Amino acid sequence: MDIIKIVGIAFITLIVVIILKQYKPEFAMYASILGGAVILFMSLGKITGIIQLLENISLKTAINGQFLGILIKITGIAFLTEFAVSVCKDAGETAIANKVDLGGKVIIIAISIPIVSALLETVVKVLP
Repeated sequence: MDIIKIVGIAFITLIVVIILKQYKPEFAMYASILGGAVILFMSLGKITGIIQLLENISLKTAINGQFLGILIKITGIAFLTEFAVSVCKDAGETAIANKVDLGGKVIIIAISIPIVSALLETVVKVLP
């Protein structure tokens, strides 16, 4: 199971980081980032299957393909933002982490404008 591999890598990374903090603290952050990146790339393999499933559902229903693309972009931005925020917090840079979080939210809102616009148009058509 993939979750066992992910948890195993997380624990191994944690042990390496703890050991490095004692002897070479300047390398501990690099080990943490590397472990996080490995886990992120392992998870990306599953995302392609999810995207294909969503595309198949989109083709079978009347869902606009453009909206599906926007939702996938929003999900990717959310994942990358969370990863960057975690790395910044691990490095002790909470202020930068907060700015990255805010930037990610602003970008998500900006990208979602077409979906919100279409939703409002639908609501206006339904109302008398």
